[in-house]
Amino acid sequence: MPLTLLMLDEATNGERRDAGEFKFESPAITLRELIRVRVEQDVARFNESESESFQGLVQPGEFERVLNGLGTRPQLDWRQQFEKAVRAFKGNGFLVLVDDCQITDLDQTIQLTAQSQVTFLKLVPLIGG
Repeated sequence: MPLTLLMLDEATNGERRDAGEFKFESPAITLRELIRVRVEQDVARFNESESESFQGLVQPGEFERVLNGLGTRPQLDWRQQFEKAVRAFKGNGFLVLVDDCQITDLDQTIQLTAQSQVTFLKLVPLIGG
C-alpha cells in the first residue's frame, strides 16, 4: 500500500525546513531506498519547476549546473544526485533519523508508518573548531 510522508531537513547550525511530501510504494524499505526516493522526487520537482534554486538533499556539482551551457537551466539527473547523496551519507555529510532513531546502515530495513517522522540532519562543519 503506497505511503506519503512529510520529511524534514535540519542542519547542525540550527536551520530547519520542510523538505516536502514523499511517496513510497511500500512501508518496508531500506535506508538506501529511502534516500533514492528522496533524491529522485527532489530532482523531479526541480526539473518540473522553473526555479533556479535546487533545494534537494545534496547540491549539484558545478558540471551539472552548467551541463546545458551558460545561461540555461540544466535538467538534473537523479541517478547522479543519488550517487552523490550515498557518498555524502557514507562520508558523514548527513544523518538520517526515523522516528528519532539514527539509521546507520544503508541496507537496514525500516518500517515506515503514516506517523513516521523522517529527518535528514546535515552536518555543518564548525568554524574555528
